[in-house]
Amino acid sequence: QVQLVESGGGLVQSGGSLRLSCAASRFPLSFGSYVMSWYRQAPGKQRELVAGITSVGGSTNYADSVKGRFTISRDNAKNTVYLQMNNLKPEDTAVYYCKARARALDSWGQGTQVTVSS
Repeated sequence: QVQLVESGGGLVQSGGSLRLSCAASRFPLSFGSYVMSWYRQAPGKQRELVAGITSVGGSTNYADSVKGRFTISRDNAKNTVYLQMNNLKPEDTAVYYCKARARALDSWGQGTQVTVSS
């Protein structure tokens, strides 16, 4: 079971930036084998995919609502995936979760709160 620990959340004003990190450990495969994703869940809403990055790190995908503002990246040497969030909006307020997927098995982190004030 992969252990994932998110960090970097907080309170920021509209238009500001935050960088989330997700550190992985206890993974039975090499970290580079995992497809990594960021999800978010706002109060009263379903959890939604924000961004994903392939195991090799060559391909990324984003929700339409964050394209051009958020960037996902990974450092396989540090077993860490990042989410750079720029030009944040109040509607980005949510708990952000990191997910690791390999061999059809998913592991989730505990989440980090991001709050954007208007």
